[in-house]
Formats: sequence, C-alpha cells, structure tokens
Amino acid sequence: MAVLPPLSFTGASVLSGDRFEKRPLSIEGGYLSTGRFPELDLSGYMILPGIIDLHGDAFERHIAPRPRAPFPIRSGLASAARDAAAHGVTTAWFAQCWSWEGGLRGPEYAEELLAEMRAFEPQAPIDIRLQIRCETHMIDSRDRLLALIRRYGVDYVIFNNHLPEAIEIAKKEPLEFAAWAKRGGRTPEEFIKVLRQAKDRKSEVPRHLWQLAEAFDTLGVTYGSHDDPDAETREEFRILGARVAEFPISEKAAAAAKAMDDPVLMGAPNVARGGSQSGNISAQKLIERGLCDALVSDYHYPALAQAAWVLVDKGVRDLAGAWAMISSNPARIMRLEDRGTLELDKRADLVVVNETTREIEATLSGGRVAYLSGRIGQRLAAAGGEMSLAAE
Repeated sequence: MAVLPPLSFTGASVLSGDRFEKRPLSIEGGYLSTGRFPELDLSGYMILPGIIDLHGDAFERHIAPRPRAPFPIRSGLASAARDAAAHGVTTAWFAQCWSWEGGLRGPEYAEELLAEMRAFEPQAPIDIRLQIRCETHMIDSRDRLLALIRRYGVDYVIFNNHLPEAIEIAKKEPLEFAAWAKRGGRTPEEFIKVLRQAKDRKSEVPRHLWQLAEAFDTLGVTYGSHDDPDAETREEFRILGARVAEFPISEKAAAAAKAMDDPVLMGAPNVARGGSQSGNISAQKLIERGLCDALVSDYHYPALAQAAWVLVDKGVRDLAGAWAMISSNPARIMRLEDRGTLELDKRADLVVVNETTREIEATLSGGRVAYLSGRIGQRLAAAGGEMSLAAE
C-alpha cells in the first residue's frame, strides 16, 4: 500500500495533547510534519490519534466464522485487519491462545498463524502484531514457545489459567464441555484426561513461570496476567514481573495493580454495553475510580470508539481523556514512542471523525489509507487532482 504524498489537512479540530485545536496537520513520508503542502479541507471533522488495540480476539471469527468451518488464515487476517481499520485501529495485537485446548487455540496453530502473519504484514493495511495468551500449565511447551517468540519477535505475552474453569465446566455442563472438546478435535474423555494431567503438575508451575519471565526480560517482552480474581493473585504475578493486569475480575485486584503502578486493561465492550457479558466487574466503575488505564477491543472492534463516546456522554471523561484510553495510554504501556499522539515526527496514524455523526470516515496508518468512506473520499479525490497539478 502506497504512502500518501505530502498533504496538509486544514479546517479540522485536531486533538493536541489534552485539548482540541483548529490547526493544520501535515503528513509527509508517512510521518507528521510541519510542512505546508497541498491542502485537504476537513472542516466539520475531528482528527484524533489512531487507536492502539492491545488485545483483540475477533480475528478468530474472521478465520473460522463457525467452529467447524475454518477459512485460510491469510484471508482471515486480511478481513480482520480491514475490520479493525474501519473502526479506527491503526495498531492491533491479535490475541492468540497457547493452550491445552488444542485446535485453533493450541501451539501448532499459533505457529502456523505467526508464519502467515509474517507473510501478510507487507500487505496489511495496519500494523498487526500477536499477543500470546499463555496458559500457565503448558509446562512441556516452554522451549517451543520461547523459540517461537525469538523467531518472530513476539513482544507481548499474557498468562492465563483457565484450568479451574474448564474442570468446573466438565463437572457441571457436560454438553458445553463436549462441544469445547470437539472444537479442539478431542472426545470429552480425551479432553478431561488432558486437563487432569495438567492439574497434576501444579507444583511445577511456579518454576516454569519464573523461567519464562527471565527469558521474557532478556528478550524485551512485555508480559502480564489475565482475569486476576483478587489482590493476592495480582501481587503474585507482579512479583514474577508480569506487570500488565488484563481484565481483573474484582476491584481489589485492580486496586492492587494500581497501588503497584501496574497498568490495568479492561474490555471496551464492557463499557459500550454497560457491563460485563460474563458478569464480572463494571469497567466504567473502575474508570470512575481511577483504576483502569486502557480499553481494548476484546471481541468487538466497534466497541473501542463507542466506549470513548459513552464515557463522554456519561460525563466520566472528556473526549481527550476518553480517547487517551485507546491511543496514548496503550502506546505508553507498550513503550511505543512513535505513535499514540499527533506530535511532530510521529507516525501518521490518525482517525478522521465526523463531528456531527461521530462516525469514523477515514483511518490512516503510517500515512497509508487503511479505511475511507463518506465525504472524505470525495474530498481526497479532489485533493488528488490538485496535488497532481502542483507536482507538474
């Protein structure tokens, strides 16, 4: 995808730090510039930093819209990237399991997915990366996981422990458990055997996690934990070095994370829908109490921008503060100094929003058009003709 030629956006309200300003915004060579170039009038629009999504698993449904109807990984990645771009995402971590579940969530599939991602990256409309959701009891796969991280430069890992949940479902929901086993290509009997074997190795888990943590520190991998139920669990992962607290289940877990200066991530759908679909704590309440730093798409890309507007409409945050939760805050968490704000020399990652409808009409990632709709397309086409004349 070609980078747009030098261009100055005029007439729009530009999010600059914590306030909006009516000022020109120029791009050149895929970065934000101070130059004055052929102009594109964006009166009636806002320009905001591109959204940085630290955890999204909606890509799974693009690859396998039905559990037993998978499509080629490459086409699924392309579809998911376009979906993300259409909702303002310019950098996305696809959350892939490294789990005893097997099938689309097992190590073999993670390896295949990363190979396909590397091949697709040059054509991707946005910056796509992989977050590995590593089940804590995958002890024998440690060397295999680290080899994969080194080979593909994976920079983000989250520890999960869904084993107690799986065992509970096996006891109380046999039909649901059977369907889960089938998705992984196993019978219920085979699946319960896998779970029991993993459970029997509980005593080996702490040493296994320490060895992974030491390797992650050496490799510069950001890592954290998922679904911390309480403050004690969060503290245990913090001691390990897993600083990111993703989707804490209780306020005490979130408060413990903040007390230790660890970033807390919650799902944007939780905010957009007015509560958790699984009955966990309200993300909005955590935000109101200063216990949430960033929002992620989780399973629904549209929820990112929707959540920002919900926070605005409910008086929880102004737009600058709400948008920071999906742009500058995630950038800071992942130490991405080249994006997240609309500052000179940063990547031209930006979103153009209609002030009246609040609809996203354009997304630029690295100065490339990742998504375009509405009147913006007409204006850009007209500006293209003017740019051609200027070049002559």
